[in-house]
Amino acid sequence: MTECADKKKLPVGIESFTKIRKENFYYIDKTFILRDLLKNWAEVNLFTRPRRFGKSLNMSMLQAFFEIGTDPALFDGLSISRESRLCREYMGKFPVISVSLKSVSGIDYSAARSLLCSVIGNEAARFESLLLGSSVLTETDKERYRMLLRLAISMGDSLISDAVLTGSLKTLCTLLHKHYGQKVILLIDEYDVPLAKADESDYYDQMVFLIRSLFDQALKTNDSLYFAVLTGCLRISNESIFTGLNNVKVLSITDVQFDEYFGFTDKEVREMLAYYEIPETYEDVKKWYDGYRFGNVEVYCPWDVISYCDKRKDDPLLFPESYWSNTSSNSIIRRLLEKATAVTRSEIERLIAGESVIKEVRSELTYKEIYDSVDNVWSVLFTTGYLTLDSIPDRRNASVLRLRIPNEEIRGIYLSQIQEWMQEVARRDGSCLERFCNAFKEQDAVTVEQILCSYLEKTISIRDTAARSDLKENFYHGFLLGLLRSMEDWLVLSNRETGEGYSDIIIEIFPEKIGIVIELKYAGENSLEHECRAALDQINAKDYTAALRCDGMQTILKYGIAFRYKQCRVMTEQHPKI
Repeated sequence: MTECADKKKLPVGIESFTKIRKENFYYIDKTFILRDLLKNWAEVNLFTRPRRFGKSLNMSMLQAFFEIGTDPALFDGLSISRESRLCREYMGKFPVISVSLKSVSGIDYSAARSLLCSVIGNEAARFESLLLGSSVLTETDKERYRMLLRLAISMGDSLISDAVLTGSLKTLCTLLHKHYGQKVILLIDEYDVPLAKADESDYYDQMVFLIRSLFDQALKTNDSLYFAVLTGCLRISNESIFTGLNNVKVLSITDVQFDEYFGFTDKEVREMLAYYEIPETYEDVKKWYDGYRFGNVEVYCPWDVISYCDKRKDDPLLFPESYWSNTSSNSIIRRLLEKATAVTRSEIERLIAGESVIKEVRSELTYKEIYDSVDNVWSVLFTTGYLTLDSIPDRRNASVLRLRIPNEEIRGIYLSQIQEWMQEVARRDGSCLERFCNAFKEQDAVTVEQILCSYLEKTISIRDTAARSDLKENFYHGFLLGLLRSMEDWLVLSNRETGEGYSDIIIEIFPEKIGIVIELKYAGENSLEHECRAALDQINAKDYTAALRCDGMQTILKYGIAFRYKQCRVMTEQHPKI
């Protein structure tokens, strides 16, 4: 085990810049985003990036830098500290309002409105000096502030009018501006989450109207605003919530400006691995978590790298695994599969094989439009991180992009979603699926092969290109396993230790005392028949039937199944009856 007791802690899931800096966590310096925001000044800045790429941490860092009363020591030794003039002029000089909308996800409009009230009311409560120690605010001003405090207490009580709620951020800006004599910086993190949740739960139009009204006052007609920064996954159409806002500077994943501030660069990852004394993991980390292109920079997913590094520093046998897929819904891939034409299925197969596809990507969508067409789904896959740029786009036709799957982690998400979808398609015809499963029990290799081939022809398969043979084998293994487990009275086991190794699939049918062992192969250069025989030979050579005999199975059937793309071959052999 590597000795890391004296090293900085890894900030798994920590989004507070202050906590990271004060409590000795490892921090990859992104503070030059402060310099570039001020240098490339815009009144409203919208950063769109996939989830888990450091948006919330950067917003926390912005608040820590600009907010009145900040601790300058938080930035000691960081890049921004070298900009002495900028630090003198801007550090700790502004009232900062910071709200995150990631929790505004009610099951209906009333619940979501209550959560929004709570978020804004709790932020307003941070500024108790407006009520207790202000010689500038009038009694009328203080009463307006008390009304903002009631937002948190009321949790959306009907006594809190929409006018108070939609004007709340602007009101708080006005009061802070008057109290401090300085305009306000407004930070809104995960601005699009309420809209995504509203679309899922069928109150989208109401939420759009509410958020549009809130933003219209806070971002457009707000004389107390110095500048604002918003983050989210999607760039929501102007016609949706940014109606009339002509002061928004959108900084998407295709823009060169700010391209290195979300995600870890290759240099930053190498330095982290070296710091934790695991530089030998670099190739695996790169293969699994790198590959995203933002602007002109290729970046790694920070959540993945930190999560893996945190485990790997204490476990030298740990292989990379998927962390990002557990943080968000993968339903967008399922929607693509459900809408897929034959052409789309071919494109998905090419992506899985490591190739790229050319697509026209819409930079602006409403959530209501996302699933209107397969073209819109491609656009969302790109903006949410399931696809990335394969090359720098032609600036003369910036909406037409060459896209690819970024890395092995995301490829695995596609494969698992495809497996589940293929199994669902097969289960829709229950009688055919039952006939397929029973054919194994009846030693009817011809029927097994015919139905299995028909499933493959209708769905998505793995091409003979970039994917390793074991990955292809695992894909078909998972698909077949899911089908066989539809038989409720069958015990279906995967990779069970038996004899001198691990068999792919073992089935025990207790009423009839029938045992089945299945070995799968992916046929590369060899014929399907050759690989089937090799599978059967492996079953015999390693005595994969041993566990079945021990469990009392009296009839044992052995199957060798070979796959190549949409083709398969099935061969069987019966073990002597016990």
